[in-house]
Amino acid sequence: MPEEGYIDYFDVLGLDDTCKPGEVRKVYRKQMKSLLMEIHNSRGALTPERRDAYLLDLARHNAAYYILRDQVRRDRYVADRAEVIQLEDAWRKLAGQEGPELDRARRAYDGALRHFLSTYLEEYMLEAGRDPDCVEASNWDLAHERHAGRVLRHHRQRLYHEIHQRLPYALVTEPAVDWQQRRAFAVAVIAGKED
Repeated sequence: MPEEGYIDYFDVLGLDDTCKPGEVRKVYRKQMKSLLMEIHNSRGALTPERRDAYLLDLARHNAAYYILRDQVRRDRYVADRAEVIQLEDAWRKLAGQEGPELDRARRAYDGALRHFLSTYLEEYMLEAGRDPDCVEASNWDLAHERHAGRVLRHHRQRLYHEIHQRLPYALVTEPAVDWQQRRAFAVAVIAGKED
């Protein structure tokens, strides 16, 4: 599915794309309260992996609220997400061809993908952690931000590689090499008899 891997902040909060900022705020606060209670109840058995997953969930919810409550950020997010999905589709359609169009499509897609992931999976997640409303609802502090930088970077890189694994790359063909000629040349070089 082409939309897989491109975070859908509407889906994070369980809202449709026509939701109003008031709905975003109400749902965000309710989900954040549930998430914080879940974290608090599992404190004794909190493994490092689970701690990172909780931190990622907090950051996702904060970013969803931060992006969707502001119409300018929301419109830019929707446009960037649609663009990266459209560029992936364009690249897939050119997959069987060769030439500069395929390379241009791949480069355009890769640039848009890197921009989308770094902006919406790292930059805005950290920026949301500094937003007063998000800090109040999620108890986000500087310790969370320091730890989140590493977690978000790893998450972004993992998603980047997962997305690229499903994409159409040109088949790598074996080079046409005359191994006997190469062997004779190597023997001549070693023996000091260069042509």
